[in-house]
Amino acid sequence: MADPLYLSLWFPSFTEEEMLPRTLAVMRQFPFSPEHPGIVSMAVHAISFSEPPVFEQTFDDQTDPAQAIALAAEFVHEDHAFEFEAVWDLWVPGEQYDTWTKQPRPVRFLCYGLQFEDGLAQERGHIEIDFGLDFPFLGEGVEIGEVGEMRIRDNVAKLVAFTNAVEKSAGVRARLLWSESEENLAQKLVARLQRVH
Repeated sequence: MADPLYLSLWFPSFTEEEMLPRTLAVMRQFPFSPEHPGIVSMAVHAISFSEPPVFEQTFDDQTDPAQAIALAAEFVHEDHAFEFEAVWDLWVPGEQYDTWTKQPRPVRFLCYGLQFEDGLAQERGHIEIDFGLDFPFLGEGVEIGEVGEMRIRDNVAKLVAFTNAVEKSAGVRARLLWSESEENLAQKLVARLQRVH
């Protein structure tokens, strides 16, 4: 069964002044879809996700991350969270056996102020990246052949390259790639690929 996949990032410090610059540094490493080369939408949440957003914006032409960050700047506060949606291309299985196509998949960047949701940032990361379901990285529930194995490896390589680029370029203190099932993604991937042979 597919589970949501996340990357949590913690920084040495995460003051109000650092929140958006650090988020921009992370987004600059992201391999945007060529057809959707920027931020698709954004929202600002105050105090808790149970409250309605204080600001929302959708971008028809997929705005540059720096422009989205500039729009968010007036809302910076330690009890606010910022949500930016982007798109990247991943291989997804088709209808027929071992046919795969590249498709745009949404990714959400969540920046948590230290006082948002009673300190959610301590548990979930100062910045959390929601990749959606882990299916493109595991292909669970689908019979995978040689082509599928290569496509899954391509998807995983893209995920690993992005994670490594963020760690090297964004000043991250700690990172954690995790899913809601709390199973180890690497172990699940190895087990899945072993079933192919």
